[in-house]
Amino acid sequence: MRYLILPLLLAACAAYPPAPEPVPSPPAAEPGACGATERQRLVGAPVTALERELILGPVRIIRPGDVVTMDFRPDRINFEIDAMERIARVYCG
Repeated sequence: MRYLILPLLLAACAAYPPAPEPVPSPPAAEPGACGATERQRLVGAPVTALERELILGPVRIIRPGDVVTMDFRPDRINFEIDAMERIARVYCG
């Protein structure tokens, strides 16, 4: 038992590595940078409404369960689709 006390005391004095630096949040996009402001009328519409939209520039459609990257692109328009196949959210990024 007394042989265990010394290793425990030494382990308690061990230095811990520094905490990782927090990840900075992406800058806020201008509301109209990607055209999301003009397409807010599509929120609640079926996803097929996107077939009639002419969108010039990068587009990302996000469905439930999709894995998406965390890269921030202010010129990209994102359409979040809900489980009912309706457009739930439109935003830049």
